[in-house]
Amino acid sequence: MNKKRTITALALVTAYVGSIAATKAMIKPEKRKIKPYFNSRSPYIFAHRGGMHLAPENTMAAFKEAKAFQVDGFEIDIRLTKDEEIVVFHDAYVDRVSNGTGKVINHTLEELHALDFGYHFKDVHGEYIFRGHPDAKIVTLQELIQTFPGMRINIDIKDAPGTSAGKLIPSLLYRLIHQLKAFDNVLVTSFYDVQVKRFNIYGEDRIATGASRKEAAKTYLLFNTGFGHVYQPKVDTFQIPAVYKGIRLDKDHFINYLQKYNLAVGYWVINTIDEMDELLAKGAHTIVTDRPDLAYHLIRDKYRK
Repeated sequence: MNKKRTITALALVTAYVGSIAATKAMIKPEKRKIKPYFNSRSPYIFAHRGGMHLAPENTMAAFKEAKAFQVDGFEIDIRLTKDEEIVVFHDAYVDRVSNGTGKVINHTLEELHALDFGYHFKDVHGEYIFRGHPDAKIVTLQELIQTFPGMRINIDIKDAPGTSAGKLIPSLLYRLIHQLKAFDNVLVTSFYDVQVKRFNIYGEDRIATGASRKEAAKTYLLFNTGFGHVYQPKVDTFQIPAVYKGIRLDKDHFINYLQKYNLAVGYWVINTIDEMDELLAKGAHTIVTDRPDLAYHLIRDKYRK
């Protein structure tokens, strides 16, 4: 019985190794052409939601603060309003970060402008220093791009594909990027694979895009099972956590594998200098952080002397 099991196991291993060899002979991995968005010197430091540890997330207060720390870009989220305006916002509801209630999609832009998005923010001393602040207001994507011309903006589509907002936003987003001629300054990502694909119907691969969770999981599985060579990338960057459900995604060999395709490897959300430094030493291209102040000192003192 043991002998039969051994023979079966050897046969399976032989078939597995043979299939890897056969696919390697047939498939030639293709590198991505590097888009202008990624042409500058790395590493890139992106302020997560504008740097939400320092000021109310996704508000001008945060973006201005992050800009003062010389970040390379902003990592933001977008949602659609009732009157089909694209606003910079993470949650489906406004309750957590404002003095209002309800879904973003159920409010007009004018109604959102009336809310205080600094209402719940506390500084390190527990003080509500941004309540009533003129920069703690809702921001439209158009305002953000026009206020910071040339700044790299990583745009994450939050509205789910099956919702009315989710169905509209890929085309509206492309229209806005085209209107503002911001093709080289934006990166479009989403946890939803279909949203990236919908956007690319309009973008036609001219604008940088990032891998969805599904794309990242599929690629890691191929890499980890010996079939990494069959992957043909259709995105320009992987922005991933260092650890996902106990699986380390920050191993040197995985970063090197993605780099061979000219894929920029980014990690979120990294809020300590030691972890930032460790990831950059392994070859990470982008660090997304709530602490642009900490990142500023690391980059200035070690990476851009």
